[in-house]
Amino acid sequence: MITATHKPYTMPQDPMYLPVFVGAAGRSSIGYQRDDEGENISSLNPYYCELTGLYWAWKNLDADYVGLAHYRRHFRGKKKGRTLFDSVLTEKEAEALLKNTDIILPAKRHYVIETVGNHYAHTHYKKDLDKTRVILAKIYPEYLKAFDRHMRSTSGHMFNMFIMKKELADAYCEFLFTVLQQLRKMVDFRSYDAFQARLFGRISELLLDVWIQTNHLTYKEVPVISMEPVPWLKKGTAFLEAKFFGKKYEGSF
Repeated sequence: MITATHKPYTMPQDPMYLPVFVGAAGRSSIGYQRDDEGENISSLNPYYCELTGLYWAWKNLDADYVGLAHYRRHFRGKKKGRTLFDSVLTEKEAEALLKNTDIILPAKRHYVIETVGNHYAHTHYKKDLDKTRVILAKIYPEYLKAFDRHMRSTSGHMFNMFIMKKELADAYCEFLFTVLQQLRKMVDFRSYDAFQARLFGRISELLLDVWIQTNHLTYKEVPVISMEPVPWLKKGTAFLEAKFFGKKYEGSF
């Protein structure tokens, strides 16, 4: 279970968690596994976010299962402890869940008043999502039906978080990084500001559900713990300003 981070941070103590320093290329060690060792795309971290850690795991990690979490977001386990880190999903809990499902996913995010596709168009650049559809139509047409259906839905599994068998993760990564590589050729992402340039990490959040639906995989949802306070007022205000006034997001929450 890789835990993507760009800085030193408190990490879960359960042995299944492997902190991975994402965007490590050209930077000094912070004591974690680096994502610029072996076959990697570490230099693309400003655009791919935590996906450079996932790519490293895909190409270099020898494991039966692979998962992705974030330094400030984790799956919640059943235990209630003194700190949030005492309540993070354990290896034993993950193993029990995976006996009866293909994938562990975070609980869905519900947009309620708009669709997944409209939300992306309001907060980022719709043209990039349109180009993603063009790529699917060309190289993965079997995914188009699920893509269109997901864009019309009002909920989705976000954060690029999951746990699944390594063979499934390999298949997902082959699909995901092939699409993103083609998208990189079609988008002038280096002309975007630093926030909007992270589009590949965001579009991948939408593609996970598309891949799962197309391949008829089962999943169990697990709540997510935020290790830092969530600014709900700021987050809600930005959501409404994007929907009703066309103001793009300017930062993460």
